[in-house]
Amino acid sequence: MSGVNKKERRKRAKEALNKVGLGEQIHKKPNQLSGGQMQRVAIARAIVNDPSIILADEPTGALDSKTSKQVMDILKEISKDRLVIMVTHNKELAEEYSSRIIKILDGVITDDSNPCESKAQEKNTEKEKRRTSMKFLTALNLSLNNLMTKKGRTILTAFAGSIGIIGIALILSLSTGIQNYINKVEEDTLSSYPISIEEATIDTSSMLETMMQEDSDEEENTDDGKIHSQNIMTEMLSTISNKVENNNLTEFKKYLESNESDIKDYTNSIQYEYNLNLNLYKEDTSSGIVKVNPSTVMEKLGMGAMAGEQQNGISFMNTDVWTKMLDNEELLHSQYDLLAGQWPKNYNEVVLIVDGNNRINDYVLYSLGIKEQNELENMMGKLQNGETVEEPENTTYTYDELLDLSFKIILNTDYYEKENGLWVNKQEDEEYMKEKINEAENIKVVGIIKQNENSAATSMAGGIGYIKDLEEYVINKTNESQIVKEQKENETINVFTGLEFSENEEEQVFNMQNLSQEQQIAISQMSPEEIADIMETYRENSKATYESNLEKLGAVNIEEPTSILIYPKTFDDKERISNAIEEYNKKQQDEGKEENVITYTDLVGTMMKSVTNIIDAVSYALIAFVSISLVVSSIMIGIITYISVLERTKEIGILRAIGASKKDISKVFNAETFIVGLIAGLIGIGITIALSIPINSLIYALSGVAIKATLEPLAGLILVLISMFLTIIAGLIPAKMASKKDPVEALRTE
Repeated sequence: MSGVNKKERRKRAKEALNKVGLGEQIHKKPNQLSGGQMQRVAIARAIVNDPSIILADEPTGALDSKTSKQVMDILKEISKDRLVIMVTHNKELAEEYSSRIIKILDGVITDDSNPCESKAQEKNTEKEKRRTSMKFLTALNLSLNNLMTKKGRTILTAFAGSIGIIGIALILSLSTGIQNYINKVEEDTLSSYPISIEEATIDTSSMLETMMQEDSDEEENTDDGKIHSQNIMTEMLSTISNKVENNNLTEFKKYLESNESDIKDYTNSIQYEYNLNLNLYKEDTSSGIVKVNPSTVMEKLGMGAMAGEQQNGISFMNTDVWTKMLDNEELLHSQYDLLAGQWPKNYNEVVLIVDGNNRINDYVLYSLGIKEQNELENMMGKLQNGETVEEPENTTYTYDELLDLSFKIILNTDYYEKENGLWVNKQEDEEYMKEKINEAENIKVVGIIKQNENSAATSMAGGIGYIKDLEEYVINKTNESQIVKEQKENETINVFTGLEFSENEEEQVFNMQNLSQEQQIAISQMSPEEIADIMETYRENSKATYESNLEKLGAVNIEEPTSILIYPKTFDDKERISNAIEEYNKKQQDEGKEENVITYTDLVGTMMKSVTNIIDAVSYALIAFVSISLVVSSIMIGIITYISVLERTKEIGILRAIGASKKDISKVFNAETFIVGLIAGLIGIGITIALSIPINSLIYALSGVAIKATLEPLAGLILVLISMFLTIIAGLIPAKMASKKDPVEALRTE
């Protein structure tokens, strides 16, 4: 309390104890000393700070005569260099040792053996006036020493104080686990239902509103004995055509990839889709050519019309088993477990996807040519003839067998070969196709993945997953092909017919007069069958346009997507993305660029609000529980601190006797509450972490949901700080009460 360093403190303490003859007893505790030794400790305590005056109240009152003489001899020695004022009822001691005796009766001085003469007092400039001030570390040390003398009591007290912290920590752990689970569900769900922006889209909600209004319009009464037609279809088609809106995806793509947009910060992935087919074939053509993508299984069953034919950009049934994976490795790895091999890194690498039970359905097996598609034709024929078809036995495959799968990628342009100056479709020429497949790029299965059991949803079903690099490879290779270059070099000439594109929709008629001399000579040398093929080519391309030819060839501009799929991370992020799109639209309108305004489709928009409300309700309930726990914890800590004050009354008196101020006393008890709060917080966090393991197991056993109750490190640190803060706050009143205790009364306790 005098601002003395530790080394100097120990030195002074030893010197003070030596002066009172207790140098050899330095390592003993006070309760191991006799009454006389205790009194000498009190004298040592009084002189250790080198005071100018020592007040001794009946220093020999409870001592025998021999011990009393020892104490008085010490005080006599001390009085040689400072003033000792002793209060005693022992007249003999006073007369034997004192140099001045003042007698007091009922508080009034009755005699003074050596009265002072009245004279001006001289200033004592030799000694500086000291103000005691206890450092907080000293207070911590005092409190820690006190707590360590009662280890069991301290631990139990800290445990009692930690109950509230345990409750809060468990709630936070469960809340974190539930929130992480909800976030995972949101992320998995949104990976299957992205925000979709199509090149041409229909404002469905507006269309329905319009049609409902038309249906409710009152019409004139036609009850005239005749039946009248009603133009519903024309009205519906007119409404649909009026509600079709075109999106400028080229400009929006530039916006997404610019620094101006922050949409990418809220997404797991942004996918750009193109009007592009990936033509994949089974590598082995020894038993015939098998196309594995787009799937031909439905055609084998005679249901080709249902096999995903697109009309106006709308596919009524997607039968393909090849899926582009999200461009987000972290999300994919959280949704799928790698069973064998590796994840694809290059454009020519793909993964095989199985379900959570390591199964793959036979539709995928037939589509990929692993099972013979001819089996389906045979079974379908038997069923149509009324014959009974036995269910095939389930087959099994080793990882190595599936990792040995390899496919061939054929470009749209590979189907055409130049003959007699014209590009001819050779897709039906088996020998030609086998040669092309043999020369084509290999697409290798490099890994097998399955749906993670903790994943609520996945972005891909069973089949083959490929990365966007494969799509980019096909686009670039297609644009580099000779047929595409020829078509782009002359936008007015159809590369399949050598004729100019028709400006009207009427079918062009094959006419030798329209052909060049070179073409006429070439045709004149053809067989009737070849001429028939040429005429068929002309017929197929009679209504072709420059744009339709490029589309047929798969010539895509990578900067001009036909649709954009935005995968938000959470529902909140989906809202932020929607707001960002609205801001983009407003900016385009303000700049007079109405053609750039974006209309999008959000399949989970209506679901989001209800889920968000549920999350908010759960959060509010948890906050209420936390608040109750905090109040209970604070009251408990305040009571515990007050009990500590009552127990340490004697210590308060001793501290005040050696010069501690009221502020110092408060500091000591604040230090104790600080330590108790720290221990309580650490105990609470430790118990919470230990309880999280059985709680997680119990929740999984009861619900089957893998919620990992986990206390975040930052949350744990904050709880420890809250524990210390609450104990200090709760201990302020007891500490204030302790500081106000009368030191004399405090010393007389016990």
